[in-house]
Amino acid sequence: MLLSLLKILFFFAVVLAIALGAIQLSETGQVLRLEYAGTEIVLTPVKALVALLVLMVAAWVVFKLLGLALAFIRFLAGDETAINRYFARSRERKGYDALAEGMLAVASGEGKLAQDKAAKAGKYLDRPHITNLLAAQAAEVAGDGNRAQEIYRQLLDDDRTRFVGVRGLMRQKLAQGDTATALLLAQKAYALKPKHKEIQDTLLELQTKEHDWKGARAILKEKRRQGELPKDVHLRRDAVLALQEASEVLAHGNSISAREAAISAAKASPDLIPAAVLAARSYVAQKDYRNASRILEKTWSVRPHPDLAAAYAEIAPDETPSARLRRFDSLIRQNPDHEQSRLLRAELLLAAEDFPGARRALGDLAEKHPTVRTLSIMAAIERGEGAEDSVVRGWLARALSASRGEQWVCDKCHNVMAAWSPVCDSCGGFDTLSWREPQDGRPAASATGAEMLPLLVGAPKTPAP
Repeated sequence: MLLSLLKILFFFAVVLAIALGAIQLSETGQVLRLEYAGTEIVLTPVKALVALLVLMVAAWVVFKLLGLALAFIRFLAGDETAINRYFARSRERKGYDALAEGMLAVASGEGKLAQDKAAKAGKYLDRPHITNLLAAQAAEVAGDGNRAQEIYRQLLDDDRTRFVGVRGLMRQKLAQGDTATALLLAQKAYALKPKHKEIQDTLLELQTKEHDWKGARAILKEKRRQGELPKDVHLRRDAVLALQEASEVLAHGNSISAREAAISAAKASPDLIPAAVLAARSYVAQKDYRNASRILEKTWSVRPHPDLAAAYAEIAPDETPSARLRRFDSLIRQNPDHEQSRLLRAELLLAAEDFPGARRALGDLAEKHPTVRTLSIMAAIERGEGAEDSVVRGWLARALSASRGEQWVCDKCHNVMAAWSPVCDSCGGFDTLSWREPQDGRPAASATGAEMLPLLVGAPKTPAP
């Protein structure tokens, strides 16, 4: 830093001295006299300045000739590459200048200029692993995907650039929507650099899209080993992948492996509702009703869900409504104040024809949180207690425009799905579905529904005196 400052100051000092000297000569009218070997040369200030420039050019030429002469002497002394190195220095300087300008053009988004500079750098430099990389990036910026793909294929021949070539081809295939080929390229890139974070994430995303659950679990394990994932996140995602792997194994008829995988997933993530349901049904298939009840009750204590209640009912499908009410008491006690528990108890009491008990169990849910389910239960209670048809139809009419309540909603794109899946159908997000009420859970009633409302409810009755 200090040396550069001293050079700049010296340059300005020389320029200032020359300028002051020229001004002094022009004001005094004096001339520059040079005398050598009896010969006198008189130069005016302008001629002196021209002579100085000519002298500088001559000195530069002399230095170049001296360098060439030294290179020739080295060549005669046995250095066969001395002359080539002398001329190559100039080419390398031009090549590296073009390379630097090309990199700046890529960074600024000037694709055409970047391609021209990449071609110039490739002409002057014998560094194809560098110039080809710049050419590929320039082609991508310019929107020439075919040219970029061709150059990336050339990079595969060099060990130093093979990973860059594979990664570039993978990105090209992803842009084209060819996920199957992109998955193969991601696997090759991962084999070259297993610790590359971007490749790990891309490979994991592609494996989940292609339903390669076993491979995805291996990548998750590696990310956890490298410290890229917290323990709780790893356990949750591994449980999701294990659940999907168990579902596919079960579809192929291997119930033993599916049961073990489902039980493992449920234990790793107790709030994973589909895993608990699949594990419970696996226990029921083996007539192990005690463990089936235990795993469903544990999940209900964490996150109640209608699917858990349906699986709990499958444990004893032929029981009477009163017996079912007594048995379900163990499940409801795990989380008695939750809305799902209150709704479940009200439905069980309806099945047992205890309509006042169902009304007490439902409480004020129909007013505080009116959903299709709560309003339908209220209509059933009114029907069971002998209310008039207009009252029943009134509750059902309200249910037409009410919210559907909690559903499987993607936290990333807010897409609503009918059933749980590890991957969102809309945005492709992994493990982004949660059981909650959508933000637009109360759709606006249509005009036709508003016109039919008086027909459904009936004319208001005149109050008795």
